[in-house]
Parts: sequence; structure tokens; C-alpha cells
Amino acid sequence: MFILFFVCWIVFNQAFTLEIAIFGVVLAALMLAFVCKYMDYSIKKDFVLLKKFPAMLAYAFVLICEIVKANFNLFRLFFLHSKDKREPVMVTFESKLKTRTARVFLANAITLTPGTITVKVKGNKLTIHCYDKSLAKGLDNTIFEKKLLKLEEGWD
Repeated sequence: MFILFFVCWIVFNQAFTLEIAIFGVVLAALMLAFVCKYMDYSIKKDFVLLKKFPAMLAYAFVLICEIVKANFNLFRLFFLHSKDKREPVMVTFESKLKTRTARVFLANAITLTPGTITVKVKGNKLTIHCYDKSLAKGLDNTIFEKKLLKLEEGWD
């Protein structure tokens, strides 16, 4: 959080001098102290995020790759197959993710990939609309969920 406050200060100043940097360090420290005292924030969360940063980057990379692959699959379904062969379907499955935040990330990842839309998230159950039934295969065991399960490990 300290680094985020400091970077914001530098960006807002549109310059980097020694005076601005020193003032930014002091201001970022004061902001961090305020956030820790009045907004129930802990510096331990920063260390957890730093520890999980490589896994977060891997998740972002997988998400981008899956979006690109889904674009090609949807292009194939939309332009190379007749309309008669398309079978839209609603699929409900139960996620293995423990936290609500991880389930929201999973729902957003599914929605971001073309051809699928998360219709409802209730508890551990997700309801997904798929443009074609072929897109519904493996939704209950996606690579997104596997990556998010790894991110959940050790999360407090």
C-alpha cells in the first residue's frame, strides 16, 4: 500500500525531484498509518500480496491466453457452422473455491471469455450461459479455478 501511495504521489506531481520524493515518502507513510489505524488494514496484507504476486501474474497470463483461445473457438462456431448446429445451454456447477472473492474472480473470468456469461453466483454454485454446448465442457474444472485455488492457499 505504501508503494501504491508513493507512486500515486509521483504520478500526480508529474515530476520526480528529490524534494517531491522525500515529501512523497512522508505523505505515503502518513497515509499508510491512517489506513492501518482507521480502516482496519494490516501491513501483513501487503506481504501476503507480494508473496502471491507471481501467482497473480500467472493467473492474468492464463486469463489472457484463454480469452484469445475462446475468441478463435467462437469465431469458428459463429462463422464456420450453420445456425442450426448451435445449441445454447445453461450450466450450473459447484465451485471448489472457499472465498467469495475467488468465486467473483472466477465468475468474471468466465464472463470475460467470449461465448460464456456468468448469470448467477449463489454460494458455491455458478450458473453460466454458454453460446454452444461445446463451450460448456469442462466448466466445472477450469484452469481459472485451479489457479484461484492456488491463490487461496494460505489466504487469511
